[in-house]
Amino acid sequence: MTPQDFVAKGLSPEIAVFLTSMLPIIELRGALPMAINLFQIAWPKAFLISFIGNLVPVPFILWLLKPIVNFLSKIKPLGNFFNWVFERTRRKGDKVIEKYEEIGLLAFVAIPLPGTGAWTGALIAFLFGLDFKKSFLVITIGVFIAGVIVTCLCLLSWLGAIIAGAGFILVAILGFWKL
Repeated sequence: MTPQDFVAKGLSPEIAVFLTSMLPIIELRGALPMAINLFQIAWPKAFLISFIGNLVPVPFILWLLKPIVNFLSKIKPLGNFFNWVFERTRRKGDKVIEKYEEIGLLAFVAIPLPGTGAWTGALIAFLFGLDFKKSFLVITIGVFIAGVIVTCLCLLSWLGAIIAGAGFILVAILGFWKL
């Protein structure tokens, strides 16, 4: 779909980017390249739209997941499904999250790969019983770092990847060194 297709259907490129950044798995990591490379939206505006859109679902996930899961787990097939999903998530994130808690969550969310963003970070925070305010702050910082990395990749190609990767490694080393 081209930018003109979105405009022809009455959906502005900015709204398309905002909605895309709210989607699980795609999140900011897919919305930023779409905004910058496809729609030619200036990177500061693209970053802001994607950043805000990616954060919109997080408080709802953190607030509503427990009552929803408790209610739906009473239905046998859904209870089994939730147990499977939660055990799988605990296995993927338990070592880093259990040991480093918020710093581990930050590193997990900040890595700009599919499946490591705000949605999964909120799920992990819920599963490990992390504090709502701390979790939201840490996820916000992680999304910001991921946004910086993805923006660098969009604007600078491989040079951006090297710069962003070096910056992330430096931040990770400093963060773990303080522990």
